Amino acid sequence: MFPQTTQVLVVGGGLVGLSMSAFLSWHGVDSLTVERRRGLSTHPRARGINPRTMELLRVLGLEERVLAAESARALAGNSGVIAAETLAGPEVGELRQEYFMFGSAPYAGLSPSSWCMCHQDELEPLLRGRAAELGGEIRLGVELTGFEQDSAGVRAVLRDASDGEEHVVHAEYLIAADGAGSPIRRSLGIPFDGAGTLGHFVNIQFEADLRAALGDRRFIMCYLTKAGVPCALLPVNNADRWMLHVMTGPDGAAGFTEERCRELVRAAAGLPELEVAIKGALPWESAGRVAERFGDGRVFLVGDAAHVMPPTGAFGSNTGIQDAHNLAWKLAAVLRGQAGAALLGTYDAERRPVAEATVTQAVLRSRERPRIGAGGPPPAADPAIVSDRTVVLGQAYDDGAWEDVPSGRVGTRAPHVALADGRSTIDLFRRGFTLLTGPDDTAYRRVAGTCAAGLGVPLACYVVEDPSVDKAGATLVRPDGFVAWRSGPDPVDPARELGEALAHALRRTLPSEADSGTAAALSVGPKDVPGSSADAIRQVGAALAESVHDATEVLADAAPRPETPRVRVVVYLREGADERGSVEAAYGRTRDHLEGVPGLYGDELLKAKAGLGRYLLVMDWANLKAFTTWEREHRRKGHPSALRPFQDRDRPNGHYEIYTLTASQTFPPF
Repeated sequence: MFPQTTQVLVVGGGLVGLSMSAFLSWHGVDSLTVERRRGLSTHPRARGINPRTMELLRVLGLEERVLAAESARALAGNSGVIAAETLAGPEVGELRQEYFMFGSAPYAGLSPSSWCMCHQDELEPLLRGRAAELGGEIRLGVELTGFEQDSAGVRAVLRDASDGEEHVVHAEYLIAADGAGSPIRRSLGIPFDGAGTLGHFVNIQFEADLRAALGDRRFIMCYLTKAGVPCALLPVNNADRWMLHVMTGPDGAAGFTEERCRELVRAAAGLPELEVAIKGALPWESAGRVAERFGDGRVFLVGDAAHVMPPTGAFGSNTGIQDAHNLAWKLAAVLRGQAGAALLGTYDAERRPVAEATVTQAVLRSRERPRIGAGGPPPAADPAIVSDRTVVLGQAYDDGAWEDVPSGRVGTRAPHVALADGRSTIDLFRRGFTLLTGPDDTAYRRVAGTCAAGLGVPLACYVVEDPSVDKAGATLVRPDGFVAWRSGPDPVDPARELGEALAHALRRTLPSEADSGTAAALSVGPKDVPGSSADAIRQVGAALAESVHDATEVLADAAPRPETPRVRVVVYLREGADERGSVEAAYGRTRDHLEGVPGLYGDELLKAKAGLGRYLLVMDWANLKAFTTWEREHRRKGHPSALRPFQDRDRPNGHYEIYTLTASQTFPPF
């Protein structure tokens, strides 16, 4: 059955669209992703995943799966860009510019992750699978035929290729991940300008045993100077799977018959009798363009719909995936009522300047590459080119001044710090805000719980000893791992300073003094759950998983401190024939998010409650442990659960909330 409503509709199921689906689902946002193709990419195409993107996949729970992919394992030892007359012929050049930084060495100590060469045809299924695990719905063979938006949402018309039937879907927001030719961007009249077209190419995918000609070399790319046409070889597995990039005219793939492709491969290899199996030929355009704006009302552009760049540097898909990561947490915060709508405006303000600068760097690199095979000493690099490391890790949102080594200043990615338990600080930046305090701080740790309660948002707090965090101060980090605020010396009113920083980061106003100290209720939705709606069940499951994870993370990470706020998650489900299925779906999804939280007893509580169909209560640390033990023993003896539904006449069935309570407040009786 086709859903009639969704919180976010994503159009486009390539790398960026699938990443968008996974990030939204990870944040508990209900989404529908549609892709007009009937299947995912079967062509290797994009393959270089840089350390920053690997960090995002790490937090998403995908890093190990990506590293285990066939191409990632096969190409783990590859590095360098060379030039040769043919693959079997002599080498004539190598990219030796200082800005070129590939592999783990340039990023050692700066990131827990490194470069990974995983091809697109292997990465897309991994992203799709993770999105589905988290509750994202992805429909292939479905095309957007039209949409209209108003202040309340977006009405989209979708056509299912399997039967030609059209469906109307109402969404709160629409994401255009529909590629460089983006029909959505065109329909909005958003200009797409820049350096323009830089060249036309055909990517030939083929199989041929080139191990003898390759020898012990393990390069990323090899430019060929005597193959008859400008071209480059790219290994897929260093053995019998390869790609050949061939420069063409504007007519693209015209004339690239299977026999012509076979001839080009043999010329590039320098082996006239080589047995070659052609698997496909894909035309593509190298260009540099950026959309004039990345949003229009309730519609946002990501990936190639927002920017295109030549593949030199492997910045394109990485920039797009990072677009999705930036936008996903903001949509989640606005949809949950935690942030003001103005937060969504920061997506364009932050990501478009990054895209413009990154496109410039990719274009400059593309103009340098033909000089590799010219012979003689390497020419001086264009002074406008900054290092790969700067582009990958040094983005700055506040002032646009990129930095080569992350410093932890406001607007930049919070630096990687290796923790005593083997984790990285990167692993701490998840669905909510994170407060990093220095070892000598007492002021900010003491008020963190109250500040979070005042705004009704989760806030995890950690002590970190590193130059990027002042010894007696604090650093506030957003869910996307970027620094939102750093304390100054000698705080006068730590509670107000931190509260204002949180409020500003969420584009909200700080609650008045009259409101401070009261329980902050945050409606997360859905507000009404029809018992027979599978779509509503999925929404409850996604939102419950999100809320319980945030609540338990706060408890698990901050429990030993007496000022830790107690967190209560109450879930109401409409009674009816489908009630049990709703609860089981919600609990099943929640258990996935509870894995890996050290010392958490919530999983036993979930198992004990799996058939009751009322609500889940997560208490403060000591009570949670004691109650779980008691409840399990109580039910083992055949007694009914001690839990009773919390009655609130102002809240309809199907509504649930997170309450953050101060130490002076108590839970309602069971």
